[in-house]
Amino acid sequence: MIDSAKIELRNLQVKDYEELKISMVKSYQAMPDEYWSKGEIKTLVNKFPEGQLCIVIDNRIAGCALSIIVDYDKFDDTHNYEEILGGENFSTHTKNGDILYGIDVFIHPEFRGMRLGRRLYEARKELCEHLNLKAIIFGGRIPNFSKYAHELTPKKYIDKVKLQEIHDPVLSFQLKNDFHVKKVIKGYLPGDHESKEFATLMEWNNIYYTKPQKLVNTTKTVVRLGLVQWQMRLFKDYDALVSQIEFFVDAVSNYQSDFILFPELFNAPLMAQFNHLSEPEAIRGLSDYTERLLETFREFAINYNINIITGSMPLPEGEHMYNVGYLCRRDGSYERYEKLHITPAEETAWGMKGGNKLETFDTDCGKIGVLICYDVEFPELSRLLAEEGMNILFVPFMTDTQNGYSRVKICAQSRAVENECYVAIAGSVGNLPKVDNMDIQYSQSAVLTPSDFAFPVNGIKAEATPNTESTLLVDVDLDLLKELHNFGSVRNMKDRRKDLYSLKKKK
Repeated sequence: MIDSAKIELRNLQVKDYEELKISMVKSYQAMPDEYWSKGEIKTLVNKFPEGQLCIVIDNRIAGCALSIIVDYDKFDDTHNYEEILGGENFSTHTKNGDILYGIDVFIHPEFRGMRLGRRLYEARKELCEHLNLKAIIFGGRIPNFSKYAHELTPKKYIDKVKLQEIHDPVLSFQLKNDFHVKKVIKGYLPGDHESKEFATLMEWNNIYYTKPQKLVNTTKTVVRLGLVQWQMRLFKDYDALVSQIEFFVDAVSNYQSDFILFPELFNAPLMAQFNHLSEPEAIRGLSDYTERLLETFREFAINYNINIITGSMPLPEGEHMYNVGYLCRRDGSYERYEKLHITPAEETAWGMKGGNKLETFDTDCGKIGVLICYDVEFPELSRLLAEEGMNILFVPFMTDTQNGYSRVKICAQSRAVENECYVAIAGSVGNLPKVDNMDIQYSQSAVLTPSDFAFPVNGIKAEATPNTESTLLVDVDLDLLKELHNFGSVRNMKDRRKDLYSLKKKK
């Protein structure tokens, strides 16, 4: 029946999952629990449908090849499987990458001997050429190594396979399909006892690859940040507040800054007109300006060619009041971020509720994250953002005393070290004698860095004068983060003991 059956090579679909699971379990009998979940397959198909290939025979999945595209500069040749995947959301996949990375290939045992693996490999090569990617790379198992490990090193084993003195069902096949061994990796796939947890980093180079020209809208590597240390003062009306906002946007954009960051609840001076009301009613009155300010910020982002982090503003949704802000990109698009952890004072005075949205944002300067004030004191949040590829974390904050400010700064500095990223914090100074619960402010805005040879010894790239209205303009080099990630004195992101603990974001 197999000989006369129709063989169809096509892109994998989510509806194929049940048949796919059967094929996976049969293919990996030595590791019966190592199969992809339906959620993972759905994510792969949604993110990169053309990279997920399967061969169907008589409505059965006979073989499959799964791939992602990665920016290989973010990794070195000693990466492991978990690092390259980027978690169950495959955060390492990027359409702007240069390498087609194979994350799985298997053939159902009943269909082996039909050269189906060769078809999948050839289809991958065609895809690599079509997408103008530099190469195909993957970590290959060496399942027969366990039979020779007592007498051969991995290198000698590979040499004998190359000379066809030893047959390895995986490596021998890959070598015949024009792949070469780039490196031997220890600990690539924990639990692969047949390979003694060794893997061969295999590579096939696309000879038709042409390096894309550097365009004006490509991701920048040196990014200029503008931080506003905002003076809390009474404004006669809304227009006066907007004029002050525009002054800072104009000033910072004149220095060709890529971002401008405003503090948390910077628009609090407008609450003065509601001071005769209760505190919950006053914050609701302030929230009436939020949508107007959003449109103003969007207009400024376009007109002044700068990405604006709007600090935060109150926003009512139903019966609840939330503390939110917006990333207004210079191309006119925008996205919302939310304060997830509400302080006791915010809850009792204003009836604030914590939001539910935590995500990174793509910009023309790479991936960024935003955590509002108190949120930076919870290390899990920034770690989740870092796992999604965040390079710069922005923290708009509002603190009344030096104690409160120290909590924010010390935690922000820790986030920079442990997540190998830059952290920009911006707060307000001055006082508002006619606004309840907003009497005094203390701030020293700063850009904080990891702590290694390429960075300042104290982990502070620059900081403003305490309690004085000012701007801070700072250049940060994203390439230094790549170097740190791969070659740092310590490598916090890579050296985590995932065999002992894990961190996941709930759906």
